[in-house]
Amino acid sequence: MAAFNLGGLSAASRRKSVHSRNATVERRNLITVCRFSVKTLIDRSCFETIDDSSPEFNNFAAILEQILSHRLKGQITWFGYESPRSFWDYIKVACRKVSHNCICSIENMENVSSSRAKGRAWIRVALMEKHLSEYISTALRDFKTTRRFYEDGAIVLGEEANMLAGMLLGLNAIDFSFCLKGEGLDGNYPAVIDYTPYLKFTQSSDSISSDEEELRTLGSSGSESSTPENVGPSFIRDENTWFNKCKRVEQKYRLTLEQKGYLEELVRLRETQLAESISQKKLLHQKMETMDLAQKMEKEQLEYIIMELQDQLKSFHSLDQLSADVSLSRTSLDPSHSQDGDGKQDVLNLLSEGKEDTPSLLGLCGSLTSVASYKSLTSLKSSEYLASPTTEMTSPGLTPS
Repeated sequence: MAAFNLGGLSAASRRKSVHSRNATVERRNLITVCRFSVKTLIDRSCFETIDDSSPEFNNFAAILEQILSHRLKGQITWFGYESPRSFWDYIKVACRKVSHNCICSIENMENVSSSRAKGRAWIRVALMEKHLSEYISTALRDFKTTRRFYEDGAIVLGEEANMLAGMLLGLNAIDFSFCLKGEGLDGNYPAVIDYTPYLKFTQSSDSISSDEEELRTLGSSGSESSTPENVGPSFIRDENTWFNKCKRVEQKYRLTLEQKGYLEELVRLRETQLAESISQKKLLHQKMETMDLAQKMEKEQLEYIIMELQDQLKSFHSLDQLSADVSLSRTSLDPSHSQDGDGKQDVLNLLSEGKEDTPSLLGLCGSLTSVASYKSLTSLKSSEYLASPTTEMTSPGLTPS
């Protein structure tokens, strides 16, 4: 029984290790083929325009579609069934934050109906806009949405995702030209990757030498004595060896040229970003200087206003003190100041009744009107009542007593 349990555990662990190996190999194969496809696209763009008829582009589109569809979760329906979904369902949600994105325009395309066809149209539009790497980077940064759409072990959830965004950056140097009404947008058939352009077998030097030894052994066993006829095949084999070496060197040279072009495009992009950052820094520096100057001017104006207000406050204090001194001096000079109210009212009553228009009364009124608060009113009334005796004397109905 124990042996059976151990055998079952070992079989389960073996199946688990095989599954993890297969998943790792699948991810590595797709990323490697995608790298080769990007390099071939860059190399081909130096000689001709890349469009829908280019086999290099068709292969790249199929590879990218396979990567974005790797371990993509299905959509659960109302009845609990899981229906397959396309990578476009993930892209249109995760790439909404990209500025000036083409999501809405692709959704409104009339000749593209299926989700898979919309995803293929998005790949072409993003390549023509030179924003494919930006779309992928933005989608991968939204880890919550990516986790919601993909299962564990997917390429977009692993370390290979950052490599994918970096590889797609080199495609910004290519001018693509696509027709969004062609047969390449047909979403009825899945994309198939053609691996044959990337399956090139290169024989090692040790293997070549062993093959030559075998051929030499077979040639020597065929005849006991060496004849001049054996010189020809050995010379031909040497030429083949040198030809293979030259071919390998040429392949390395072409690979180095592709890497050089990719790195030059990467450096050019980084220089553009650096120039934009420097210009933004200069603008910010100018804004800071302008704000500092405005702040200094505002500070000087406020200080000037504060000084003016302080001067006005001092002048107000001096005026208040002067008015207090004047009132105190008037109080000390006028002994009847405490009885001003009653005396003034009596004098006004006497003047209104006209009982006595003597110079002594008028002198008293004049002394009372020296107070500032009753000056205007008393002078007005005294002038009126001083004119009244003349009127009474000139009236014809009155006779002097």
